[in-house]
Amino acid sequence: MEKKLIAITTICSRYEIEHSFIDALHHTDLIELNIIEQERFIHEDQLRDLEKMIRLHHELNLNIEGIDIVFNLLEKEKMLREEITVLKNRLQRYEGQ
Repeated sequence: MEKKLIAITTICSRYEIEHSFIDALHHTDLIELNIIEQERFIHEDQLRDLEKMIRLHHELNLNIEGIDIVFNLLEKEKMLREEITVLKNRLQRYEGQ
């Protein structure tokens, strides 16, 4: 399976963001960077989340810590929705008996 990587310099240019913003997201473990021959890349699977982080930063003026909190809350919400789905399915089995 081929990994599709996007250079950080391309992303910073395209989205008009500083390299330090990407570094801060990486140090907070919000994104993962791949380093190949001293060039930093991000996997295309992370691009959607990165775009959300950029919007949160620009549109809502959130700092890195705020972005981290938002993404942690979104992850918890996703887990709770999955748990609700499992519980609903389990309840349907008991109601069907």
